[in-house]
Amino acid sequence: MNLLFRAAAIAAVLHITPAVVLVKRPDAVLALLPGAEAYFAREVHLSNSDAHRLHLAVDWSPEDGVLTFYGGKTGSTVVGSLEFVRVDTPHGPIEVAVGFTPDGTVRGVIVTKATVEMKPWVLDAVGAGLGDRYRGLKPGDRPAGAAAIAGRAGNLAEYIAGEVDKGVARALAAYGTFYKPAKT
Repeated sequence: MNLLFRAAAIAAVLHITPAVVLVKRPDAVLALLPGAEAYFAREVHLSNSDAHRLHLAVDWSPEDGVLTFYGGKTGSTVVGSLEFVRVDTPHGPIEVAVGFTPDGTVRGVIVTKATVEMKPWVLDAVGAGLGDRYRGLKPGDRPAGAAAIAGRAGNLAEYIAGEVDKGVARALAAYGTFYKPAKT
C-alpha cells in the first residue's frame, strides 16, 4: 500500500494526465499514405552503435531498440512510408506520425496522441497550421514548426510545437539513416 501512495504522490508532482487518442493510427495511415491498397511494416533492429549514433544525432533512440516503418503500395508502386514517434515531455508523452513520399520528403505530420492536459495546446498548434510547416522536409533538414507558428498561437501551443519538432527531427534522422525502400 505504501508503494501505491508513493506512486500517487509522484504522479501528482509530475501532474501527468492520462493520454488521449487525437487521431486513430489507422486514420493517420490512410491520411499519410493516400491511395495505398496494401500495407507493410519493416522493423529495423538497431545495434548498440546504431542506437548510439541516432542518440547523438537527435538525443533519442527507440526504447526497445527497434524502429518500425510502415509502408503503403498500390500494385507494385510504393506510395510512401511513415513512422510513429513518441516524445516524452514533462506533461506526458505525445505521439507524432510522420509520413514520407517515395522520394523521401515529408508528406505530412499528424499528432496522434497527447495527454488530456496537452490536448488543447495541440489543437491550438494544429489550428495555427503546424502540420503544414513540415511538408517537403527531407532527412538532414531541421524542423521549425514552433518558430513558424510563433505569434499565431498561444505560448503553450508554441511549446508543444517545439516537442512536435523533436518528433519530426527523430523521424527524419531515423528515416534518413535506417530506412531502405522496399524492392518492387
